[in-house]
Amino acid sequence: MGLALVLNCGSSSVKYQVVDTTQDEPLASGLIERVTHHGDAIRAIISQLSEPGSGVDLERLTVVGHRVLHGGEEFSGPTVVNDSVEKHIAMLSPLGPLHIPANLAGISSARAAFPHLPHVAVFDTAFHATLPEAAYTYAIDRRVAHEHGVRRYGFHGTSHSYVSRETARLMDRPIEDVSMIVLHLGNGASACAIQGGRSVDTSMGLTPLEGLVMGTRSGDIDPAVTLHLARTAGMTIDEVDALLNRQSGMLGLTGYSDMRDVRSAADSGSRDAQVGLEVYCRRIRGYVGQYFAQLGALDAITFTAGVGENDDAVRLSSLSGLEALGIVMDPERNSGRKKQATLVSADDSAVQVWVVPTNEEREIALQSIAAVS
Repeated sequence: MGLALVLNCGSSSVKYQVVDTTQDEPLASGLIERVTHHGDAIRAIISQLSEPGSGVDLERLTVVGHRVLHGGEEFSGPTVVNDSVEKHIAMLSPLGPLHIPANLAGISSARAAFPHLPHVAVFDTAFHATLPEAAYTYAIDRRVAHEHGVRRYGFHGTSHSYVSRETARLMDRPIEDVSMIVLHLGNGASACAIQGGRSVDTSMGLTPLEGLVMGTRSGDIDPAVTLHLARTAGMTIDEVDALLNRQSGMLGLTGYSDMRDVRSAADSGSRDAQVGLEVYCRRIRGYVGQYFAQLGALDAITFTAGVGENDDAVRLSSLSGLEALGIVMDPERNSGRKKQATLVSADDSAVQVWVVPTNEEREIALQSIAAVS
């Protein structure tokens, strides 16, 4: 139990929550955008939380928890931050050039603002430290892979950790006895096969580009496409990088990165939007089948995050045709947005299908408090 300030620092924004682990809802939360200096943003957050009526007593804070994109092979769990840890995180910047410098700026500023509190880095990749070697190894020259850290790391770890634990609780089963697939579907999207509470396979890889189709990221693609574009279109590495990360996915397929806009266009007759949705759901369905095979048995599938929680048609389409695997949806239960945990499979479905809203900030708070307890 404790009181944690959770900071999620992006390149131009800072999201925060104050989490009392004895209560379900955060005491305070907010978002500061158009950040040019993280120190200014942290001071603004402290000012807001210090105001009368904020509902927060900063003197009661137990820990400050920080979301960090990438832990590489060095960090496989929540880590109390000191100067040495900061330096090691900085060395991982090539694996997350847009995110890690911002994460570090937030850590540095918060440590200066709260010098007497412990600070804990919680890594998006850490939950996937349990991947077996065959799951994280790419089939390239081992020497090259080792020298340059080329392997599958996986992301959305705090979400997959929280949601898998909640799903087992809702099923009234110990997580050690449950095999499940969690589908985190937001602007970024990933699938994770979880056995006994441990990640055994996941769709994102060295970076968050691999795997499912996303808002602006391509997901899985023949790596030779990059070589082809360099040779035939004269595109530079940076141009191909921008294409695959920021101009592809649903945006590239339909002209829209927001699934609500894609759905509206499809309903209005846009063939591009209709095909884009088919591509999106087909990719999810493929990963469900693959992970079912890897797990050998499946107890549950859980949808979470913005699209997973709110788009009933995506949920239904992604699992259509899988009745032979014991996955049977109940269209009525599945209908509509889900703001609370909901069972959406039919009574005769051998595999339970859930929608469970994610709460990454609470997971970061819980892991941070545990790290300093």
